[in-house]
Amino acid sequence: MEYKAYYVEENDGVFSSSIKNLEIPEPQNDELLISVSYSSLNYKDALCAKGVKGVAASYPFVPGIDAVGTVAKSNSDAFNEGDQVICSGYKLGMSVNGGFGSMICVPADWVVHLPNAMSDLEAMSYGVAGLTSAACVKSILDKGVIDTLPIAVSGATGGVGSVAAGILSKIGFSVTAITGKSSEEGFLKKIGCDHFLNRDDFLEGGVRPLDKTAFGGGVDAVGGEILVKMISQTAQKGSIACCGNVAGASFQSSVFPFILRGISLIGIDSAESSIELKRHLWEKLADEWKLDLSEQTKTIQLKELDSEIEKILNGLQLGRVVIKHGD
Repeated sequence: MEYKAYYVEENDGVFSSSIKNLEIPEPQNDELLISVSYSSLNYKDALCAKGVKGVAASYPFVPGIDAVGTVAKSNSDAFNEGDQVICSGYKLGMSVNGGFGSMICVPADWVVHLPNAMSDLEAMSYGVAGLTSAACVKSILDKGVIDTLPIAVSGATGGVGSVAAGILSKIGFSVTAITGKSSEEGFLKKIGCDHFLNRDDFLEGGVRPLDKTAFGGGVDAVGGEILVKMISQTAQKGSIACCGNVAGASFQSSVFPFILRGISLIGIDSAESSIELKRHLWEKLADEWKLDLSEQTKTIQLKELDSEIEKILNGLQLGRVVIKHGD
């Protein structure tokens, strides 16, 4: 028996992708075979598809760091055939063939039941990006933010930023979007942002060790100088969750925001979070943090992936891209 997958191969250092039929694996002890209904496109998936070193463990390979579907075979006491489930992060789409295939075979302890109040399409409209957003929001709420000032969200038109902005707005915070896409103010307003700062305008004049306070906290999905300036403008006892590096993997700040204002910088790695935390976050996204992402989600088929991968790598993705398996 075979399944269909978006397959990335390497030949003398040149990477290419195609849609191929692969042999369906047999689940071993404490593993599940899952028939995938939807996956989603994330920045890490695009890097994997292009053969960027340090992402996929080896090639040939099937990317896709998240998936939702139905258990086809179970070798685990925790799940039964027919259960609807979500798998995200850990080694899925990294060293284990991922959600860009219509079947995945994964350890049962990577998997959670799909919440009753969430459809499979809704789950992948969030995907790993939405789970990361929820982890960011939870972390700054747990640590502390100043609710009398706006919360800054960088990369607000992307998958992580747009969901984070939506959650923060829904639970009562004023949100300031920091974006390089000033033409998308309509989109940003629709997802709940009250104010917009063009990225270049925000960085104009450089970054001071401490600046005038403007934010009660933040979610940074891009890194680099934008993160530095967010730190310098965050109020006393505020916190910032950091989860991305598309604007730079390194940054130069000073200790002053941390020792004079007590700012907290919280690193988020939702892929390796405990399964208990992931279960909690999915339930939050299905309930009190639930967003209607239908207008900011594009659904495609495997054959349309190449063009969407180019868009996300070139910073042109808006909202979320979901891959539907089957007809």
